[in-house]
Amino acid sequence: MTLVHIEDLTIDGILEGISFDISRGERLGLIGESGSGKSMTALTIMGLLDEKLTPRGTVTLDGTDMIKSLPRVKRKLRGKKVSMIFQEPMTALDPLMTVERQVAEACSLEKARELLREVGVERTSSYPHELSGGQRQRVLIALAIAGDPDLLICDEPTTALDVEVQQQILDVLDSLVRERGMALLFITHDLAVIRKMTDRVIVLKGGQIVDADADLDDPQVDYTAQLVEASKPGAPAQLRTTGDPVVELKDVTWRRGNTLALDNVNLTVHKGERIGIVGGSGSGKTSLLRVISGLSVPDSGSVRVDGGLQMVFQDPYSSLNPRRKVRDSIREAGSDEARAESVLTQVGLEGMGSRFPHQFSGGQRQRISIARAAAPHPEILIADEPVSALDVSVRAQVLELIDDLVVHDNVTLIFVSHDLSVVRQVCPTIAVLYRGKIVETGPTEEVWANPQHEYTQSLLSAIP
Repeated sequence: MTLVHIEDLTIDGILEGISFDISRGERLGLIGESGSGKSMTALTIMGLLDEKLTPRGTVTLDGTDMIKSLPRVKRKLRGKKVSMIFQEPMTALDPLMTVERQVAEACSLEKARELLREVGVERTSSYPHELSGGQRQRVLIALAIAGDPDLLICDEPTTALDVEVQQQILDVLDSLVRERGMALLFITHDLAVIRKMTDRVIVLKGGQIVDADADLDDPQVDYTAQLVEASKPGAPAQLRTTGDPVVELKDVTWRRGNTLALDNVNLTVHKGERIGIVGGSGSGKTSLLRVISGLSVPDSGSVRVDGGLQMVFQDPYSSLNPRRKVRDSIREAGSDEARAESVLTQVGLEGMGSRFPHQFSGGQRQRISIARAAAPHPEILIADEPVSALDVSVRAQVLELIDDLVVHDNVTLIFVSHDLSVVRQVCPTIAVLYRGKIVETGPTEEVWANPQHEYTQSLLSAIP
């Protein structure tokens, strides 16, 4: 029985002639490059389009017209008939409410705490800013399932999660969908996740469906084949000659509220080195970067940084000024207009400098953040999950840009990612964080082949 019916959905400049159905209990995957219209399709089903947009065509949810119906009609369906896990958790959560109270708006407080613990959030009385990016994403998952919807829309729900937690969350979503008989619309750039979570796949490009029934194992459409090829891991990074130490942490300890975020951390990074920092959500990766960049002052220990530093933040929307054109945000970092346009072109956004952040997709905003950090030719580049929101084809372009920056300008790179295959491709040296401590460090290939710490072993074993 059809739950969602979409016919000839068109939004000028965004979507063109989109048509597909979702049956009750069906699992449908939606893939395509950043800006292809995946999230916009989902927002149309939710009835959450910007009022300035004028969609044409038909979109019905359980018989209700989600384009022409009054807002109060659509509000009654959200949470009960359809719910959505959004791509950027910090902007989707109320910063003034504890996470358990936010989930409790859709159910009882007792059930809210139970749901939060089910998805791995133990600190249920915390505020969003007290949680890591991955933990905030888990809060959104609990919030989305609180009303037992008929359709669950997941827009990049595991983007900010490490491989272990990603596997846990996917297992939770899989069991919830199966046990409650929910339909699932799953949007992601991770083809391994799509294979695991969905039964049918649609490929979008430039706002159009280019493959209505994609076979990821034997793609028959050229663009689908390109996505599959781009998803394969690149060659491991090679060790290279480095210079004197430019970043030194000695016995650094820092508490973030009641949490011991960093526990007696010692780390040395040399000029021209590319080091990957890996670990689970909440392990202290972002806290370490904040201390290195001077955004947070440790409670004890010393931090020395020798060189100009730029940072790519994990949440691109909150790190960009919503009232500034992106070209101006890039120039503000210390570059001229020509350089701003050049780096936008390098990250695949040529000619888009006059737009504002809200006019871009999540993946495009992440590319803008990378362009802004690269523009002033920094000596040290700190990247906090720089490619987590990018589709596989654009991810390859961005990693190439980062590699060019590091090699040609001899930039020191400190690279945080939950995607271990990306870290292996970019960084010849790796450090593993666990509960605020560096438990293992060394050449990436040596750690990969022979991990010594049990936590490192569990991380590597969780790679799909």
